[in-house]
Amino acid sequence: MAAPGKRIRSERTTRNNLPFSDAVWQGNTLYLCGHIGLDPNTSQPPATADQEARLVMDGVKRTLESAGLTMDDLLSVQIFCSDVSLFEAFNVVYRTYFKGEFPARAFLGSGKLLFDARFEVQGIAGKP
Repeated sequence: MAAPGKRIRSERTTRNNLPFSDAVWQGNTLYLCGHIGLDPNTSQPPATADQEARLVMDGVKRTLESAGLTMDDLLSVQIFCSDVSLFEAFNVVYRTYFKGEFPARAFLGSGKLLFDARFEVQGIAGKP
C-alpha cells in the first residue's frame, strides 16, 4: 500500500478542528476538498449567487496557492449546485479565474448543500 500524501490544512480548518484536509498531495497530483463560499463575518452564504461564487472560487485559489500552484494547474473541477438555474451566474464569475484554458468540469445539481450554500467546488490539480 502506498504511503498517504502530504496534507494541507488551512488555519481556519485547523482552528475549527474540522475533520478534513483542504487538499492532499499524492505524487504530483493535488486533490482539493469541497469548498463552499460563506461570508467570513457571518458564516452564512452571502446575499447573491455571484458573491458566493466569488468567495468559493477565492477559497479554491487560496488552497492552490498554499500548495504552490495556480488556477491554471487545475485539471478537473466539480461544481455542486443547489439550483441549476444558477449555472450562468456561476459561469460569469468562474470565467474570470482563468486566463483562457479551462479545466475539465462537471456542473451537478445537488439539492440542498451544507449551510444552505448554493455552490460547492472540488477539484484536482497537477504539478507541472
